Amino acid sequence: MPRHNCETASAHTPTRRDVFSWVGAGLATAALAELLGRNNSIKAAVVPGEADDPPPHLAPKARRAIHVFLCGGLSHVDSFDYRPELAKLHGKPLPSGEKPDVFFGQVGLLRQSDWQFRQRGQSGLWVSDLFPHLAAVADELTVIRSMTAETSNHTPATFQANTGFRLNGFPVLGAWLSYGLGSETDELPAYVVIPDNRGVPAGGSINWSNGFLPARHQGVTLRSRGPAIHDLAPARPIAAGTEAASRRLLAAMNERHLADHSASDALLARIRSYDMAARMQLAVPEVSDLDRETAATHERYGLGQSATNDFGRSCLLARRLLERGVRFVQLFSGGAFGSPRINWDGHEDMLANHSQEAARLDRPLAGLLADLRERGMLDDTLVILSTEFGRTPFTQSGGDTLGKGRDHNQYGFSTWLAGAGLKHGLAYGSTDEFGLRAVENPVTWHDFHATILRLLGIDHERLTFYHNGIRRRLTNVHGEPIHAVLA
Repeated sequence: MPRHNCETASAHTPTRRDVFSWVGAGLATAALAELLGRNNSIKAAVVPGEADDPPPHLAPKARRAIHVFLCGGLSHVDSFDYRPELAKLHGKPLPSGEKPDVFFGQVGLLRQSDWQFRQRGQSGLWVSDLFPHLAAVADELTVIRSMTAETSNHTPATFQANTGFRLNGFPVLGAWLSYGLGSETDELPAYVVIPDNRGVPAGGSINWSNGFLPARHQGVTLRSRGPAIHDLAPARPIAAGTEAASRRLLAAMNERHLADHSASDALLARIRSYDMAARMQLAVPEVSDLDRETAATHERYGLGQSATNDFGRSCLLARRLLERGVRFVQLFSGGAFGSPRINWDGHEDMLANHSQEAARLDRPLAGLLADLRERGMLDDTLVILSTEFGRTPFTQSGGDTLGKGRDHNQYGFSTWLAGAGLKHGLAYGSTDEFGLRAVENPVTWHDFHATILRLLGIDHERLTFYHNGIRRRLTNVHGEPIHAVLA
């Protein structure tokens, strides 16, 4: 490592960038300074970002949540919305003769589900054979069968499902929860994202953006395969004394820089991120070490099996993160567009596409629910499964051709919730007899988000942030909690 004498180097006053280059260990090592020799004045710097009207506004049922998002569009008529008329009218056109406005404009013939539906558990909830393991825990589920969206285009629909708005630049649900509820731990972020190892969703990292909220509330990504975070540890050993001295210098320079840029949210967030990263250097290796779990737990989540290993590791990591105080963990199933498809976008062949994706997710997610229940965690944890829209009950083909795939359907689809504060084994709302449109108790994304916030003790009208002259909120100026699903 080059030696620098700051007392004699009058020709060049070292900058913060210089200090980083001397140490040469990246963000994670920079963070360690805050742990080894934290500067009290910087530590005491006011970091904006606490809610003006902090929750709980209401008695919370849940204090943490896991959100599983299925990229591409899960077919409700093949999973949680049993429409027996499709079997009776298989291969026939819509009786009304209407031509719904669908994404690709190809209104084919009605197609029955490729999976048999059965009533499950004591509740008799209808779940198809697409999800045999989730069917076994059907009594834990609260299915909403009347969801609606405002677009059938993947990227804006994904934005809306996560932020309530079709445009980017708005905070996602996890960022709002971080802003409103904060973290229960100083060692890990409040909001953690575990993307699919095969790719990121449509729109990329915008889907875990803080938007206009302070930067500290953006999602932090962890990987369930390989190193949870790259460059978390130094590339080479550094003597403790050298490390501490370098970081004391960096802290002093940060203090000076902060005094000149006191209104910079990005700077404040970066300084705070060093502190968090230092703590994460100690916490992340432990929380991400899934070998600490028993063989029985590995089997429950499907670890070691080719189909389920990836998502099983994500689910198990999510549970371990919740146990250590992370407020909100978001798992993505599927990435963006590709060939072959690596998501739930079953345009060409529903049987092949959904069979592949369900085989990855079904066992691990059912295992997660059962594990949370056995540990007593499901009583104060909310589990959410959603997707940007559903699929059409007719095939994506023209004329009299009976195709194998289904188009996007924004007019009616299914999501589900499980865990704290819910009526379990319940199906709320309904689509029409074909599964095309929500006709009974339609639910918007604003309603869905308001319900999630309510379960976490938040009045969705009171969790706000003033931005560009508008008192913004997750639910815009709309939405009502779905009281009929609340216990």
